[in-house]
Amino acid sequence: MSHWSQIMFQDAATPIMSMLIAFHDHAMLVIIMVLTFVSYAMISLSVNKYTCRNVYEAQSIETIWTIMPAFILLFLALPSLQLLYLTDEIVEPGITVKAIGHQWYWSYEYTDFYSIEFDSYMVNVNDLAEGHFRLLEVDNRVILPMNVEVRMLVSAADVIHSWTVPALGVKADAIPGRLNQLTFTIRRPGVFYGQCSEICGANHSFMPIAIEAIDTNTFISWVKSFKEG
Repeated sequence: MSHWSQIMFQDAATPIMSMLIAFHDHAMLVIIMVLTFVSYAMISLSVNKYTCRNVYEAQSIETIWTIMPAFILLFLALPSLQLLYLTDEIVEPGITVKAIGHQWYWSYEYTDFYSIEFDSYMVNVNDLAEGHFRLLEVDNRVILPMNVEVRMLVSAADVIHSWTVPALGVKADAIPGRLNQLTFTIRRPGVFYGQCSEICGANHSFMPIAIEAIDTNTFISWVKSFKEG
């Protein structure tokens, strides 16, 4: 059942997403303060009949409302530029996975291992197990280790797709003939869902993404079992 807390962001699973949420709260606080001040000023100047008419043309007032927005923009720009730099920073990855968008499913290749590649299709509503989410569950999840820097290479085989997982704070366009990349580090175990966020055709809404984060030892066991299988 839906509840009010679902109108906000998903719980962050990466440091970048935590910083994005913090910046959102920072920006919303500034917006609320500006809205409150401007509303109070407009109402007081419009309603109060004792206000001096010279206020409307005072040079000091015009100077204030010209300089203050510049400081407010700086107050927002400095943390946003720092966050933008961190989202684009590429470090030495511990594991590399390639995601390829198709109409309408994803395929994955673990480039550090020769034999690990698979397709990931959405599970039909009639085949969902208890606790699975409609339009989000897939037959083959992407298994990734926690606390390891992951590099995701994103491309497409036909049209433009977009590989997006909100809880991880990542989004990259999958463009045919082009290889985009992004990095992230998952800090907690769990299953994190996303969807293609580029309108890529009739079944655009039926190509979800499911990532399962596990500890390193379990991931090594999964890799061994995948090769043996």
